[in-house]
Amino acid sequence: MEFQDVVLIAATSLGFISLLKLVHAFFNWIWVVFLRPPKNLKKYGSWVLITGSTDGIGKALALELAAKGLNLVIVGRNPAKIEVTVKEIRERVGEKVDIKNIVIDLAKSAGEEICKIIEEGIRGLDVGILINNAGVAYPYALYFHELDSELMQGIMKVNAESATWVVRAVLPGMLKRKKGAIVNIGSGSSVVLPSYPLYTIYGATKAYLAMFSKCLNVEYKHLGIDVQCQIPLLVSTKMSKMKKSTFLVPSPETYAKASIRWIGYEHLCSPVWSHTVQWLILSALPDSLLNWCVFRYFNGMRERGLKRDNSRKRRM
Repeated sequence: MEFQDVVLIAATSLGFISLLKLVHAFFNWIWVVFLRPPKNLKKYGSWVLITGSTDGIGKALALELAAKGLNLVIVGRNPAKIEVTVKEIRERVGEKVDIKNIVIDLAKSAGEEICKIIEEGIRGLDVGILINNAGVAYPYALYFHELDSELMQGIMKVNAESATWVVRAVLPGMLKRKKGAIVNIGSGSSVVLPSYPLYTIYGATKAYLAMFSKCLNVEYKHLGIDVQCQIPLLVSTKMSKMKKSTFLVPSPETYAKASIRWIGYEHLCSPVWSHTVQWLILSALPDSLLNWCVFRYFNGMRERGLKRDNSRKRRM
């Protein structure tokens, strides 16, 4: 056999192996996204604690989980909004589930205070699932030096610090029962994109959640506790300023349905299938191009936001 033939056979074999890997990856994606059965969430425990559960994704998750017969611990800062959420849940599922409320302002409470309030609120409950969904974002794109100290502190406390202390409060009960699931709601800003300029603190706190979740999963997986960070891209919520849902921007209800199907599986995931497609496309583009596009786009958002603020101040 001549050298050219050996090279041709080797190249053909490598190409075939690469093709097989692509085919395997595609069918695995089909299985995971569309066909894989969700886990029985009641095996973790009969109660779910959700922070930020009176709006958007958190509220949609509360409604979905209640419909599946799981009891809820709703954590929020506004008693009136909690009451509205509870009323909606009761209208949908009646008295089939128990609901407990914990009123706390995560942006203004000290870490140990958060831990103590959560511990007291769940005393005697087998909280099997924790969903850290509470989050604070910018009003619009801003340079780092333009952020006021109150907003900076609120973003860091709610997105990172409070999530950490809530885990600290719930984890001991899971360890005692040797089972549990922790879901931290992150953001595509911290994983999918190479940078998130003009939303720097927000992106950084969400990156913290991704690493926090990854490390916790390694620490506690062998003890029966599944830790996961979900990475949504844009969802039509008040935080994202997206009023209408589309193919690329799902509604909170669509996200919640997909989210529940992924609990207990991969430690880092993007539950909505259209988001995974966007993630794949973005990961194939050069970082320099993405940085340029994102910075240019967010600069436009900043200018529009500043104009609205200035116009509002003139009217006052």
